[in-house]
Amino acid sequence: MLELNDTEFDRLISQAMDELPQEYIKGLQNVAIVYADEPDEHQAAKAQLRHGSILLGLYEGIPLTQRGNGYTFVLPDKITLFKYPILMTVRTPAELFEQIKRTLWHEIAHYYGLNHDHIHGLENNHAES
Repeated sequence: MLELNDTEFDRLISQAMDELPQEYIKGLQNVAIVYADEPDEHQAAKAQLRHGSILLGLYEGIPLTQRGNGYTFVLPDKITLFKYPILMTVRTPAELFEQIKRTLWHEIAHYYGLNHDHIHGLENNHAES
């Protein structure tokens, strides 16, 4: 397994944000993007993580498509990338960066209220451009 300190992981997350479609990045409002070594018990339960499964990232919040007039004075939404599970899925630094970018993109898409099929369609369109 590759080794990576927190500073390097944070740098790769920032670099991935720079390479994702900027119209989606600029549209993020009241969203904290953080990282952790592993999901905690609450996050694992929220994601319905089964024994033996891994969780690479998690969006916690209210997607834009579900917000109504009463959406005020709320804590920031949170996107968490999980360092050790991501490291377990890659072999090279290039694969690591691509996995971070793909995971971040996936979680940002949840913020916009997109389902998995729509997310994968956008990923494919972005990869082709």
